[in-house]
Amino acid sequence: MLTFEEKQAIIESYPQLTRKEVSMKRVNYHYLDSLYDKTTVVYHLHPNGNGFVFVGDLQEYQADKKGLINIRDTSEEELRKAITDSIQYLSEGEEGEQDSVVTSESEWRDQEGHSLILTCEEMLWNIYAGLNLVESFTSYNDAESYLQEEGFEPAKD
Repeated sequence: MLTFEEKQAIIESYPQLTRKEVSMKRVNYHYLDSLYDKTTVVYHLHPNGNGFVFVGDLQEYQADKKGLINIRDTSEEELRKAITDSIQYLSEGEEGEQDSVVTSESEWRDQEGHSLILTCEEMLWNIYAGLNLVESFTSYNDAESYLQEEGFEPAKD
């Protein structure tokens, strides 16, 4: 297990992250160039070695419902990968697309001709019927599953 100081040195090797002190000797690191309201990459790094990295809904991680993974027992390689993935995620794939088949907005239709719009807004996948919000999801896969269960398919125009 890496010490607090080792984790801090790794995190601070990313010049795009900004350190912010929080309560009980914990530290957050923010990516201020995030394309979203969400800017926290490292959350509540504590002197006891505990802390979290935001990875959103990236498939390769088993994040909690807030999109966080615990970094208490991570190796240097794992920590660097998680931080790099987080920054890329908050940059909306500047260095490579998150999922090349997922677009930020798509139309879905059912067999009766009803239409819904699936769009990504501020880290949420929202489903709209016209201007009315129908549902919100934290991942594209959850939104897609919901739409399919309701009998909708991507529009083929």
